[in-house]
Amino acid sequence: MKAVVMAGGEGTRLRPMTSSMPKPLLPVANMPIMEHVLRLLKRHGLSDTVVTVQFLASLVKNYFGDGEELGMHLTYAHEETPLGTAGSVKNAEDALKDDSFLVISGDALTDFDLTELIDFHRSKNALVTVCLTRVPNPLEFGITITDEEGRVERFLEKPTWGQVFSDTVNTGIYVMEPEVFDYVAAGESVDWSSDVFPQLLKEGKRVYGYVAEGYWEDVGTHESYGKAQADVLEGKVDVELEGFEISPGVWVAEGAEVDPEAVLRGPLYIGDYAKVEAGVEIREHTVLGSNVVVKRGAFLHRAVVHDNVYVGPQSNLRGCVVGKNTDVMRAARIEDGAVIGDECLVGEESIIAANVRVYPFKTIEAGAVVNTSVIWESRGQEHLFGVRGVSGILNVEITPELAVRLAGAYATTLKKGATVTIARDHSRGARALKRAMISALQTSAIDVRDLENVPMPVARQHTARGSAGGIFLRTTPGVPDSLDILFFDERGADLSQAGQRKLDRVYARQEYRRAFPGEIGDLTFPSSVFDSYAGNLLRTVDTSGIREAGLKVVVDTAHGSAGLVLPSILGRLGVEALTVSSGLDEARPTEDAETRRAGLARLGELVASSRAAFGVRFDPVGERVAFVDELGRVIDDDRALLVLLDLVAAERRSGQVALPVTTTRIAEQVAAYHGTQVIWTTTTPDDLAKAASAEGTVFGGDGRGGFVVPEFSGVLDGAAAFVRLVGLVARTQLTLSQIDARIPQAHIRRRDIATPWAAKGMVMRSVVEAAGSRRLDTTDGVRVVEADGRWTLVLPDPAEAVTHLWAEGPDDEATEALLDEWAAVVEGAGR
Repeated sequence: MKAVVMAGGEGTRLRPMTSSMPKPLLPVANMPIMEHVLRLLKRHGLSDTVVTVQFLASLVKNYFGDGEELGMHLTYAHEETPLGTAGSVKNAEDALKDDSFLVISGDALTDFDLTELIDFHRSKNALVTVCLTRVPNPLEFGITITDEEGRVERFLEKPTWGQVFSDTVNTGIYVMEPEVFDYVAAGESVDWSSDVFPQLLKEGKRVYGYVAEGYWEDVGTHESYGKAQADVLEGKVDVELEGFEISPGVWVAEGAEVDPEAVLRGPLYIGDYAKVEAGVEIREHTVLGSNVVVKRGAFLHRAVVHDNVYVGPQSNLRGCVVGKNTDVMRAARIEDGAVIGDECLVGEESIIAANVRVYPFKTIEAGAVVNTSVIWESRGQEHLFGVRGVSGILNVEITPELAVRLAGAYATTLKKGATVTIARDHSRGARALKRAMISALQTSAIDVRDLENVPMPVARQHTARGSAGGIFLRTTPGVPDSLDILFFDERGADLSQAGQRKLDRVYARQEYRRAFPGEIGDLTFPSSVFDSYAGNLLRTVDTSGIREAGLKVVVDTAHGSAGLVLPSILGRLGVEALTVSSGLDEARPTEDAETRRAGLARLGELVASSRAAFGVRFDPVGERVAFVDELGRVIDDDRALLVLLDLVAAERRSGQVALPVTTTRIAEQVAAYHGTQVIWTTTTPDDLAKAASAEGTVFGGDGRGGFVVPEFSGVLDGAAAFVRLVGLVARTQLTLSQIDARIPQAHIRRRDIATPWAAKGMVMRSVVEAAGSRRLDTTDGVRVVEADGRWTLVLPDPAEAVTHLWAEGPDDEATEALLDEWAAVVEGAGR
């Protein structure tokens, strides 16, 4: 006997899950409903099966193919237009006309004994046998009345409660003889229950009903979909679960990684190659699909998560469904009954309220509270670039596919035959994506210089020596599972805002240039990169007096790439240097705040015990540097900026220094005391680089450990700052603690306030209005200056739904009062 599986329905009540996926492919316990059906057919010897398809038919065909993987033989009957339950089977008549056949829905979950159903049909010599079952609520189904022998007396489709005369309903499973096709018109929409069966009863044909025992659930609504998942996990339905039951009710599929410190309270299912980190709590009736990643601190309860979903740290999912390839970012919350479609982005700290439907390819912005369904809005970030270039979670937001498209777009902004310098940090992720980007650049007619693993300042300087631009890939500082892709201009500085917008446009339009075979770019690996960099640095920066001073310094390279170039510098500098943490460690491409604090504390102990002049600690890519004075005390980054500024200004006695507007105004006092002037810039790195490169600029810094040595380059460079500091200390014969002691204390504080994107413009307008007659500085954001010199800066974040506030007053109490005042303005406008 053959079987017919009806798999052509659109599943409109299950949208948005079925907006981009046919209903039969919806997973139940990480297996498509239709696969459960096919496995049931095979168990009962029905391995030769015809599948009727219509809506998104190609997806069904591509998934199941000819059925060989299931040990079955599948053929397909395609409907050009919907033909109804009977019309779709009539469409497959040529394959069914020789023998009895069984009809079953591809989107209903059941474990009925089909062998008994077939035996009953044959024993009654029936033309049609309808498989029946008893349900508590028959309103959504067709009611069937039979006599004592099982012969059908009456059908009623989807009755009201006033019409309910039985709890025995039609399951849509039938055994039929080919003669039934005489009652179905070809090419027309015909239904079994409403059209064919009434006619058969009218003519007195042998139509029987068989009441089956077992489980049956018509997965037609979001509620029944969730119920089917729970019933499978509870063992109420006899289906196959792929995986291992590692504890009662806890099923884990092949290749899944579950941290021993994760809390699992079954019944639940974790799909193949999923990853669950420590600190995660997964509770009953939760199903994770294949390749799902659940980060530390997430909580899931009765959540159904489809394949390839990223669940961010501290997120909370309760009683919801999340479609495949969706990213749920940090601290997002999805409430009971909510359904998120395929390939969506749910931003950080956003809240999806109960029963909300988010359709496929949508973006929920960070911090948003969504109370109504999101149907028409399109997905897409407003800008690619953030404060650290193009950033995101590796293999979630920053994928090889994105890297290739991004490199192709960047190449398209340059002339054919131009040269791009590319480099990376020592992480595996950066190495893998760099290779992808090189291929895209070459196939876009760009020559590539691959520096491999070098400090970022080295990559910047090499870019400035004849390249049209550069790319640097690094692990996001403090976030080991994220990656930054930074683009440089021909000077080695960060790509300007105009350059970023141009790249944005090309990327958005996907108008990538492609090279002909003879135009494919070259790939070269420059030699002596470190020696060249060190030689230029030592020739350019004033190192007089260093050898005579006999200084001892302690250098910590934090297991990063700065350790690759420092040997070429220290040997020629004439100082006694103790170098620590110099080996590269792929497992630690970045460090969190606690690791950094611990490293600085150890550095302080080494400086004090060795009686060194000072200590320095580089970040993993050699761009920034932190200082420890001769007493072993850590100098905070904002304070280190003032110390180095004081040294430079005291030696130069003229010129200008470039600082971002977020810097304490004590810097103006220090500069003015030594006859120099402060040029205030925006907080963007390219603006600081431009100001630092201007004629007459003697110093630049960003207050976060980044320093510019203009005579060498116009970009942040940790090694250059170190060499300059050594020279200044040697010539002044002053210790860092002495210099620090003569600089007034600053009282500057920062606060971040979540602000929806749509409210940012209103926030800034409210700030201007609230400022009244007070002086405003609009270099970057809005800085409100009080009559007594106190000030507050309000600056919207360019990449996140956040507004940043800085304030400075005469003491900590006054500064906090300023922050409170303007935070109230921002929060009030952002509501």
